Amino acid sequence: MGRPNYKVGDMIVLKSGLTRTAKAEKRCRISSILPNDHGHVQYRVQFDAENFERRITEADIDTGETPSRISPEAAAKADSAEPWLKFSSIRTGK
Repeated sequence: MGRPNYKVGDMIVLKSGLTRTAKAEKRCRISSILPNDHGHVQYRVQFDAENFERRITEADIDTGETPSRISPEAAAKADSAEPWLKFSSIRTGK
């Protein structure tokens, strides 16, 4: 439980009861990863309709509602993909 499972920019869903009302939006975006607090991963999150950030722990995230992360195999495949800019194809004038 010491390593972050999510990264900056991921959309997550918070568990019920953490927002002010039951009808409130529970989806938010991770804006930063904070240092661990006694082995618990902490995140700073922000809702689209709010102009401030909240601090949550990984236990506050509803893993059943939050889209799952990509598999490590897919991440490795994406990392080994060719870059969109190929320096060998750039032509410069003299």
